[in-house]
Amino acid sequence: MTPQLQSFDGLGIAPKIIDILDRLKFSVPTPIQHQTIPIAIEGKDIMGIAQTGTGKTLAFGVPIIQRLAQTKGAGLVILPTRELAVQVDEELNKIGRPLGLKTAIIIGGGNMRQQIFQLRRNPHITIATPGRLIDHLERKTIKLDKISVLVLDEADRMLDMGFAPQIKKILQTVPQERQTMLFSATMPPEIVNIANNYMKFPIRVEITPAGSVAADITHEIFFVQPESKMALLETILKEYKGSALVFSRTKHGAKKIALAVRKMGHSSTEMHSNCNLNQRLRALADFKSGRTRIMVATDVASRGIDVKNIETVINYDLPEKANDYVHRVGRTGRAGHVGHAISFAIPAQKRDILDIERLIKKTLPISKRSGITTEAGGSQNDYRHPRAMNRSKSAHAHSGKNHHPFYGGRGQSPRNNRRRRSSNSSRRLRA
Repeated sequence: MTPQLQSFDGLGIAPKIIDILDRLKFSVPTPIQHQTIPIAIEGKDIMGIAQTGTGKTLAFGVPIIQRLAQTKGAGLVILPTRELAVQVDEELNKIGRPLGLKTAIIIGGGNMRQQIFQLRRNPHITIATPGRLIDHLERKTIKLDKISVLVLDEADRMLDMGFAPQIKKILQTVPQERQTMLFSATMPPEIVNIANNYMKFPIRVEITPAGSVAADITHEIFFVQPESKMALLETILKEYKGSALVFSRTKHGAKKIALAVRKMGHSSTEMHSNCNLNQRLRALADFKSGRTRIMVATDVASRGIDVKNIETVINYDLPEKANDYVHRVGRTGRAGHVGHAISFAIPAQKRDILDIERLIKKTLPISKRSGITTEAGGSQNDYRHPRAMNRSKSAHAHSGKNHHPFYGGRGQSPRNNRRRRSSNSSRRLRA
């Protein structure tokens, strides 16, 4: 009898867990769940590549719960942010609580004494952010010698946030005989290195090519001068009446935008690193429930924030890396819903737009608003021409933080020039 592709039957899931999934009305697995669950239940290592919002928590959650119910050991889930940790804990407990599952959340900003109490209860699964887990390891309040299943969720984001040393230490501390599952929306070389060095013949499950975005998301760019961004945002928020997630590059920018949005007469909340854990969870709860229509956030919210039916994502500031565009816009168009992504770019950011287009393999349409927006180049799409790209490269090389007019515009201070001359002199001597 062939497995039914449109149900959880035939994936090797235990009958008790199938009953729980039925009660929770999880009837049709997502592609990442359908491909990952049977392999993970067999205990094999997995590299899962899928967009955010595709159901990865259930993809690794069901196999972990089932394996720990059948064999000795414990599970460890490492992920980048506190909010994602709380959400993963909620999802795992929906399935595991009827089976007696005990979990512990080990995250920065949480009460250390309460976390130690949870760890003393010998949880079946520990859900942790890298920094706080290292804190517990150094205090000797946690042991990882019984870990039999390790999950690295949103692995590329953890590396982007500078957690590579912590992840390496964790991988060196857990037992070598274990199952490892790694999930990521993109596949930079650092992720491949982790797979090569710390995983055993991992099976690659690729639902969509790394860097792709959901087909249900439409995209739009406005070229605008910095001083006109707020006026453009006000216009956009009047046009789009549903929930909106607005991204700022900095926490100070997020506070400023959130205040301006409230003055426009919209209910808004904010999420950034200056908010403590309770404030961030309250902001997320208000946004989820609809008490606030608009959330203004830094990239802390671009991963793992599972809020359904966000109508619009607005990049008030473009992200620093093209990969982050994928994660930001992945907050909309989730679970089969349509979504719209709007980005504000200043004329000097033409190359950033080209980098995003190259990554997602889409041309982002340019829109205008009379009296607010500006031109991208000589003509609307002129900057996409190869010659315009070269001009942009040249301009980029002599602009921004690398340009030092005081030092003659060469992009180097005299001290760096002396270092370069010394280096060239050494090369001549060796030659």
